[in-house]
Amino acid sequence: MMENKQMNEMQKLKIATTFSGIGAAEFALKRLKVDYEVVFACDNAEIELVEDEEKIRQKLAQIDNYQEKKAYIDSLVPRKKTNFVKKSYMENYEIDENHYHHDVRFLDGKQYENQVDLFIGGSPCQSFTLFGYQKGLEEARGTLFYEFARLIKEIQPKAFIYENVQGLVKHDGGKTWKVVQRVFDSLGYNVHYQVLDAVDYGIPQKRRRIFIVGFKDHSKEFSFPITKELTFTMQDFLVENTKEGNFIAQGEEIHLTKSPGIVEDKYFLSDRVLPGIMSHGTNGFNMKPEIDLSIARPLMSTMHKLHRAGVDNYVTTNGRIRRLMPRECLRLMGFTDDFKQVVSNTQMYRQAGNSVVVDVLMAIIKEILKAL
Repeated sequence: MMENKQMNEMQKLKIATTFSGIGAAEFALKRLKVDYEVVFACDNAEIELVEDEEKIRQKLAQIDNYQEKKAYIDSLVPRKKTNFVKKSYMENYEIDENHYHHDVRFLDGKQYENQVDLFIGGSPCQSFTLFGYQKGLEEARGTLFYEFARLIKEIQPKAFIYENVQGLVKHDGGKTWKVVQRVFDSLGYNVHYQVLDAVDYGIPQKRRRIFIVGFKDHSKEFSFPITKELTFTMQDFLVENTKEGNFIAQGEEIHLTKSPGIVEDKYFLSDRVLPGIMSHGTNGFNMKPEIDLSIARPLMSTMHKLHRAGVDNYVTTNGRIRRLMPRECLRLMGFTDDFKQVVSNTQMYRQAGNSVVVDVLMAIIKEILKAL
């Protein structure tokens, strides 16, 4: 209670996000009851611009005004495509649309220099496959991680949070992680990093992610939040009175994605599939079937890399299997029921699955606010 009182008495926190998604950081601040202002947000929802990058950069070099630059980029967004991520974001948070950017590659951070207290983002992990290993910030050029680092350099926020999959630490034998560390060190920030799991911060979902926190002022003292005992089960997050149509009948065809980038396979709910329901034991994952799962996880053992509250997750209710509902996916990512769903269920599944767990961000932000 005292921590929340201290946070409420602070001046309005100015935040900015890239790869903003459905605003996990913004929702974390809302749940913490921190008075905040969104300086800018940015997410292209994987919608590519209609012009190639080189020509765009040549054109931008001829424009001096920041709003004219943004107007030019916005004009290149395909008109027939809807940015559903932006639609969800704009419905749930207060932001001047002039400061919602479409493509991080062409966002000029100098317009926001020294205007941001906390800068937050997490680039897609696929970008790391492009890394070299010699020149710090320069060797990351061409990746979306570089764009996040570039914006830190241009914006000069007081603090930042960068999030990514835990595999980043071991990618390519640890070489990629050395590059990431070298890049952040080159920015002049005091950097801390740790792998955190959502199950250790109140959410019954195994979701391990690397979090990197940096402070411009090296005198700031920061420690990652301590873990707490899980007091909820997955069943506590489920919607009551689930419709019959959400349950899967014996023999019904199920389309599941085994892992990212692999074409979906077809499975049939049968005695052969049921033993494959994953259960979490004291020594990690095992193949023991469980009637009512206590922690959210994929249905099939072959899907062990996903671990997210998305469309490919299933739950047993009274021994019957059904798909998670979009609202349940949101709950398992830390979004309370006042989060407004304004997109289709298909889009909501995707957006929830791509988000950061709000409760983990809440714990980190509390520690950052103490330091600031």
